[in-house]
Amino acid sequence: MLRKILNYPDPRLRKVAETVTEFDEPLKTLTRDMFETMYHSSGIGLAATQIDIHLRVVVVDVSRDRTCPLCLVNPVIEKKSGTVASKEGCLSVPETVEYVNRAEHITLRAQNVNGENISMDTEGLLAICIQHEIDHLDGKLFVDYLSNLKQNRLKKRISKIELKESTAN
Repeated sequence: MLRKILNYPDPRLRKVAETVTEFDEPLKTLTRDMFETMYHSSGIGLAATQIDIHLRVVVVDVSRDRTCPLCLVNPVIEKKSGTVASKEGCLSVPETVEYVNRAEHITLRAQNVNGENISMDTEGLLAICIQHEIDHLDGKLFVDYLSNLKQNRLKKRISKIELKESTAN
């Protein structure tokens, strides 16, 4: 089932997600819905926070052919190294792409939808995507890494778009 993605500056995007303790059928349904929503929106990552579910769950798939789905429950980055400037966008901040500095390599631990432990070392686009999605779980958006000037310009542009949409309805 497709879920509605919250758009910046919706305050619900700032809510810190809670640890998942129940590894049950509703969690599996949530992750299926998240993958469907992410793929439908042409995204490579989605955090539960973005669909107004405040649980520590992210889904990612950075493959071109959508054949590498990865679900991380209760992800925690244990180690970061290197720095890379990545060009990022976000399903919750449409039509916005900006450079953000991220760790180039990460080591993380998480659980899968069955509650089994996962640990992984990753780099490149997958590492960047996972960091971006974990930020969502902590109530942080990639725009928070931008200068105040860029943030203010973005807020003004979004206000104009919202005003245009509300007068069109």
